Amino acid sequence: MTDKIVANLIKAEYQRQCEGLELIPSENYVSQQVLDSMASVLTNKYSEGYPNFAALDGSDDAVVDATGADFRYYGGQENVNKIERLAIARARRLFRADHANVQPHSGAQANNAVYHAWLEPGDTVLAMDLGHGGHLTHGAAVTQSARIYHFVNYHTRADGDIDYDELARLAQEHRPKIILVGYSAFTKLPDFARVVEIGRQVSQCLLMADMAHVAGLIAGDVHPNPLDFGFHVMTTTTHKTLRGPRGGLILSKGKVSNPLRRPEYRLENIPTLIDRAVFPGTQGGPLEHVIAAKAVAFHEALQPEFKDYARRVVANAKSLAIALQERGFQLIGGGTENHLILINMIESYGIDGKTFERSLDKIGLTLNANAIPNDTRKAFEPSGVRLGTPALTTRGLSPAEMEQIADWLQKCAEICVGRRDVAEYAVLREEVRALALRFPLPGGAA
Repeated sequence: MTDKIVANLIKAEYQRQCEGLELIPSENYVSQQVLDSMASVLTNKYSEGYPNFAALDGSDDAVVDATGADFRYYGGQENVNKIERLAIARARRLFRADHANVQPHSGAQANNAVYHAWLEPGDTVLAMDLGHGGHLTHGAAVTQSARIYHFVNYHTRADGDIDYDELARLAQEHRPKIILVGYSAFTKLPDFARVVEIGRQVSQCLLMADMAHVAGLIAGDVHPNPLDFGFHVMTTTTHKTLRGPRGGLILSKGKVSNPLRRPEYRLENIPTLIDRAVFPGTQGGPLEHVIAAKAVAFHEALQPEFKDYARRVVANAKSLAIALQERGFQLIGGGTENHLILINMIESYGIDGKTFERSLDKIGLTLNANAIPNDTRKAFEPSGVRLGTPALTTRGLSPAEMEQIADWLQKCAEICVGRRDVAEYAVLREEVRALALRFPLPGGAA
């Protein structure tokens, strides 16, 4: 690389990742083949529109060899059509969906496309409150979608689970066009069957699940799949627990048809309504180099060893949660049922989440400050922190290492409150570096 400044910064980031441990539950490490696919000549190609949807139920070879007219606005699509069709077929197979749109650039854009497909301005969406674990795109006032649609928020109970009674009451009161189950800081397994029963009592209500955090756990059969219970749509990112490139994905149930023709506004036509909402509704040209990397990641997730990975993610998270509780940390919900842990740092050690996040940065452990339910503190100095085990598990760490990590978290908290000397940071940094170097990154040598 002739741009030495950028080259050196990439090397520095590679070194940071190698010598530290990633606890942020929304981050992970991709394979070398995923990296190689993104760094390919596919980035040179415009491909607005869609490939044909022939032979999506066949083998990978049959999907690649299928013929038929595409729905593109540019020529020269013979190779990208095959790649995108392959990504669609693998995603459908992985999540037992009728259709998959692999073009969204992010989870946020995937959510906005579903809103655009099914809602008119002012329509109501029932979704989890941001302060109780929801996501910005689920109705936070600062977002574009909140200016267009009317969001009503449900909450979690004291035990950390969804308040399903409140959800049912709000559904009857507001008659939403979408009921959305999704989150970015929630540690339970949703009762999808109960939500489906609630949704069936509301006419023309689209059931949508934003599973950005847990899609890999769903693929690995350690988390329920909302599509199996009667949800119409599932959105997700393709990184996080799925271990693919940064991007979005929309899975749906229903009839797949020509995206150039507008279908009737009916739930059974939601796959095509979504295709039209992605392009030309909310995006232009798809990133075919990223779609190729998504296809690789879906292939990896379809392998038997991925199920073992998903089981180990949950086992590590539960081990870490127990070890943290033994060291005085107060966990929201009393533990975890997935990959994610939410700690009330004010109750645990009397310090805010941002102070603790910065303390851990000094020793090479990375997590993020996060609000907890009913948090009264400022957004940049919340009461909690959020951490998880997807990236640790990818590198091969086990429950034994979770005990060590809990020890380091305890020592950093004690430094923050003055029970230990700040000089210990240097010692802890070397301990973290030594452990991290025992577990190399899966790809990406600088």
